[in-house]
Amino acid sequence: MRRVAFGLGANLGDRVAALQGAVDVLAPHLADPAVSSVYETAPLGGPEQPDYANAVLVGDSDADPAALLELAHEAEQAWHRTREIRWGPRTLDVDLLVVGDIVSSDPELTLPHPRAAERAFVLEPWVEVDPGATLPDGRRVGELLDALTVAPGGVRRSPDVSLHLEAR
Repeated sequence: MRRVAFGLGANLGDRVAALQGAVDVLAPHLADPAVSSVYETAPLGGPEQPDYANAVLVGDSDADPAALLELAHEAEQAWHRTREIRWGPRTLDVDLLVVGDIVSSDPELTLPHPRAAERAFVLEPWVEVDPGATLPDGRRVGELLDALTVAPGGVRRSPDVSLHLEAR
């Protein structure tokens, strides 16, 4: 089994329902899944658009990365994700952040996610749900977060919103 982490984000429609929908698709394929709180974040790059709701889902899996990516795409398709504008608004975005210590430069699936270490909206919920998480090169996710300069109010925990895991 390898530790797997998914980054979840949505900024169109019912954002929290979309994140929950992703958790509902992905978590049954993970052993000992855990999901972070929901965080509000301003969009990075792309056209003007609403703020995002973000979360991170972690767990253990023996599935290969391609199968995990297919699950991520399945979750996005259930929420009618389109890929028309790079870094544009979306109903649901599911990124496969890491699959254990696997490193891949395949353009279809780069592991670890090439920008995860630079994004507070990924690192903050990831540290919350898996404080000891590391990237395949040994860098600790918490230390990466500490090294970032984040604009005030850039990543805000949504105190009244939570995601849940289905009882098994």
